[in-house]
Amino acid sequence: MKIISLLRHAKSDWQDPALRDFDRPINEKGERVSRAMGQWIASQKIKFDYIIASPALRVEQTLKHFTKGYGNKLTIESERKIYLASSATILDVIRETGEEHDHILVVGHNPGLEDVIFDLVRDNGSSSLRNEVEKKYPTGAYAQLHIEANNWCDIIKHDATLEIFMPPRELDPSFGPDIY
Repeated sequence: MKIISLLRHAKSDWQDPALRDFDRPINEKGERVSRAMGQWIASQKIKFDYIIASPALRVEQTLKHFTKGYGNKLTIESERKIYLASSATILDVIRETGEEHDHILVVGHNPGLEDVIFDLVRDNGSSSLRNEVEKKYPTGAYAQLHIEANNWCDIIKHDATLEIFMPPRELDPSFGPDIY
């Protein structure tokens, strides 16, 4: 079995409209959301074999605060292709991952991340979590997909099951819609 986890960057700060998209930081609430998500994932005893992340500043800062909450040092591979990537590109990057890794965390942007879920989880009404993702995949949200496959290159041939979808507001209502 292979596991793909997806973490959307935390809410970005728009105080300086002159910044290019790539250079936008996260805001203060985004810092708190990132730490809280890291704490929650650690409390669930979730461990990643490999982490691939967009090099955008808001992703780097999300991971900085996530790691503080998670409590363990994480080795992160920055991958330019993940920046604003489509589902197809994200899946191509995942397929190129070494088979020694069984649980990958991809940290990036929408709509690519939610589209990975839509592409891998069958839309047959059997997944209430997929239905939640269809409503909104907010900033800072975490999802985990399980795939009955032995090789990353085979993931397209297999249906995934969305096992976890955790929007930040589920951890703390103060993280609610005003930050999305």
